[in-house]
Amino acid sequence: MTEYILYWLIAANGIAFVLMVIDKRRAETGDQRISESALLGWAFFGGAVGTVLASRLVRHKTRKQPFATWMLIWLWIEIILILAWWLGLLDQLILPVAQRWGGGPLA
Repeated sequence: MTEYILYWLIAANGIAFVLMVIDKRRAETGDQRISESALLGWAFFGGAVGTVLASRLVRHKTRKQPFATWMLIWLWIEIILILAWWLGLLDQLILPVAQRWGGGPLA
């Protein structure tokens, strides 16, 4: 299961990064933009690092509020969750709930 989580985080951050860069280019050329909800959605679902990294590298949406605040909130939540997962703290929280709902341990 660990490898799938890593694959998801890599993919989500890559997609979030690319979407932010594309939106910056579209903003510069006046083309149709990518919605803020789509960009924040990718940040929420594991792409916060890619979103923040792209915003800093291409200087996009760094001052736009409340977008920039939500982007940083998802980044810190993602960092905390990754650290808790890496330290094995999430297993202690998730396994009892999964056992209660599913009737057995997670594979």
